[in-house]
Amino acid sequence: MKILLGVSGGIAAYKAAELVRTLQQAGVDVQVAMTASAERFITPLTFAALTGHPVLTSLWQPTDAPSESFEIEHISAVQHIDAFVIAPATANLMAKFAHGLADDFLTTAYLANTAPVLLAPAMNVNMWNHPATRANLRTLKERGTTIVEPVAGYLACGMTGSGRLASVETIATEVLNLLHPRHDLAGETILITAGGTREPLDPVRFLGNRSSGKMGHALAESAAARGAKVILVTASPLPAPQSATLIRVDTAHEMQSAVLAQLPQATIVIAAAAVADFRLREVALNKLRRNGPLTIELEPTEDIVAHVVANRRPGTLVIAFAAETESLEENARAKLQRKGADAIVANDVSLPGLGFDSDSNAGLFLTGTQTISLEPASKQVFAGRILDHAIALRAQTVFRTEKELSRT
Repeated sequence: MKILLGVSGGIAAYKAAELVRTLQQAGVDVQVAMTASAERFITPLTFAALTGHPVLTSLWQPTDAPSESFEIEHISAVQHIDAFVIAPATANLMAKFAHGLADDFLTTAYLANTAPVLLAPAMNVNMWNHPATRANLRTLKERGTTIVEPVAGYLACGMTGSGRLASVETIATEVLNLLHPRHDLAGETILITAGGTREPLDPVRFLGNRSSGKMGHALAESAAARGAKVILVTASPLPAPQSATLIRVDTAHEMQSAVLAQLPQATIVIAAAAVADFRLREVALNKLRRNGPLTIELEPTEDIVAHVVANRRPGTLVIAFAAETESLEENARAKLQRKGADAIVANDVSLPGLGFDSDSNAGLFLTGTQTISLEPASKQVFAGRILDHAIALRAQTVFRTEKELSRT
């Protein structure tokens, strides 16, 4: 397998050398292309020595090259590769890719490329969060580009937040997944809930939470890519995989109705939604006016996970989520036992840059007998780890079910 590794200008460019070595150890042939800005952070000679290939930096053939050996290199370089990888990818390069600008070797090669593309962005947190960057990111995703999103941490600019290049190990894993697609969820029907439900207060207001739905949608994307039939019940406006059955809802009641209607066909249920715990006992018919103190009466919403556990078919795996702000493992394990789920993913949403409305996550994967640490990662990578543990747990569930049936 061969890839073209593009390196753009940023302090994280030096990590591309380690990525080259990691991929080579996995049997991948790597050739490197660099932007002019990248050459200011690390020399082409470094990559030439590591890869044994000339480093591609310019559109222009050297003047002393014999005419009979002339090639249009940005075309030939991408004709025989299995993936086009950019790490790090700057905001500038992502903007050029999104808008089809081609003014150097790397951007021109991108337009000539037909192989799968993977980008690992790295930049200042404000640049990463800027609407222009988010719009370019959406465009690239819609075209099928795999994005290994940056993680939260201390940045070279001195700020803290999302924008730090994902770990070399994470990027390498995603590259290998791109080169060797996994279909280990083929035959599974995974029902996923996502987003924060909204409980109406009056015709213009609602009770809600800070959940963006990014975690649930990342799970849907990852599960679909690994061959599963995906049913996504979501209260988030985020896009969903084209192959998924998409059901959009607003309230906890709507979500429960949709989930229970789809439950008979599910083999795995992952309840990633942040369902409101309370709703108004009586919703105001007209907009409430600010005429002094307001007293409202709340009542509990449906316990969707408990209803799923009570109504699932034998062998259906149920994985819940727990967003906590203190005593993470203790509170999550209590919720696991109370709900009767097979596992629960717990994350501390009080930590900066992780959990609600962020691009990264971290936490624990708890079963009745195990506590597995899930290290900080982009939600895309985090979703893959959850599915890995779900597969292992699914196998145990199937084994237990078959053993129980053999006794009857």
